[in-house]
Amino acid sequence: MENYTEAMSFFVQATTPREPRSVSARQVSILFAAILVAFSVAQLFSFEDFLVELHDVPYIGQLLVVLLPMLITAQVFAIPFLLGMTVSPAFRWVSMVFGWLVAAFWLGFCSWVVIAGVPLSSIGFLGSVVTLVPGWWAVMVGIALCILAGWSAWGLWPGKRR
Repeated sequence: MENYTEAMSFFVQATTPREPRSVSARQVSILFAAILVAFSVAQLFSFEDFLVELHDVPYIGQLLVVLLPMLITAQVFAIPFLLGMTVSPAFRWVSMVFGWLVAAFWLGFCSWVVIAGVPLSSIGFLGSVVTLVPGWWAVMVGIALCILAGWSAWGLWPGKRR
């Protein structure tokens, strides 16, 4: 019975995160969180317009229409880990993984748009609030997001450290 209670406390008890490994890891995680907040707010402001634009993307337009709400949700759920909020250990892990998934999505999507030459008027980082023409710069932003996600995960790792 004790193991059951111990296992359930992993999911229910809100705990404070461990201290970051370095000051720079804390600063990088705050920068990554600010970027995700800006992305989410802008995408939500122009949600309907951006959905119409994504629907016309060749091959995967309907899939993108389904993925966009999930992407925005993942961006929002990545923020508690990045800001060191008091959450359960299980949600801290989930939040960290959402940060990885968001960065991987943007890198993959931007790479696909550029390599396949998909006709988009805006890459979508900021929805359709600000028109950001797709290009190799967007792939570099995707790479930068992956670096920020990796650095944040390393510096704020929620598990046991050596």
